Amino acid sequence: MAWFEKIENPKLKNTKKGSNSGLTGIWKKCTKCQEILSTEKLINNINVCPFCDYHYRISWRERVDLIFDEGSVKVFDSKLQSKDPLEFEDKLNYKERLVKYKNKTRDNESVIRLLGKINDIEVSCAIMNFPFMGGSMGVVCGELIAQTMEYSLEKKVPCLIISASGGARMQEGILSLMQMAKTLSCRKKLRDAAIPYISLLTDPTTGGCAASFSMLGDLNITEPNSLIGFAGPRVIEQSMRQKLPKGFQRSEFLKDHGFVDQVIHRTKLKEKIHYFLNFLS
Repeated sequence: MAWFEKIENPKLKNTKKGSNSGLTGIWKKCTKCQEILSTEKLINNINVCPFCDYHYRISWRERVDLIFDEGSVKVFDSKLQSKDPLEFEDKLNYKERLVKYKNKTRDNESVIRLLGKINDIEVSCAIMNFPFMGGSMGVVCGELIAQTMEYSLEKKVPCLIISASGGARMQEGILSLMQMAKTLSCRKKLRDAAIPYISLLTDPTTGGCAASFSMLGDLNITEPNSLIGFAGPRVIEQSMRQKLPKGFQRSEFLKDHGFVDQVIHRTKLKEKIHYFLNFLS
């Protein structure tokens, strides 16, 4: 019977762990439970495994469709463009890398700024765009987050920031780290004016974003099993010189220890955010 093991089904396509980029074939093996899924069924189930509830990453466009009322969204077409102040170069120079990701994602930056309604409540929102350089925070990204908060302040509407980031953008050096202070100053203005600010942390939210605006909402909410933290486990273990608990950077652990307020299933996100907006208002 050994010859059966050599037969390969061309319709079964393996994908990288934790990635949703492989949803191009008819079938997909679940990253968590290893069940074989119909790609169409997975997409119809808002990219959540129907067997084990594993939440795959989704694009900012899918996130908009999930949370906002149909036809209510206005995306602000930002003319801001990232520069190359350090003339940074690794495998590619920074300018070439920016062009590459603009062509790949059809977006100009790692954050999208928009205005929309959630069950008829108007919200100023910024959604981080992870496929664009890992959602890294550079000068333009920080400015767009700040503009989102400033719009909430000006128009007296709630603010929603949806994070998905690998942290500060190394190609912009200290300038990217300065965005932490910029966004925090805008956050303080919202608090002083008693304008609701909800932070939705999605998989992954790490680095400078997790260390600034992402963790400072009036409510910090997240999806199941999302990776949230500042540095990688190895770096933390080396600095603390002790073994850390399994899953200590996952949303359920963080909720149990008071870092996030609620872990919400993707199917209930819109309903819950609407409830929180009503409550905070």
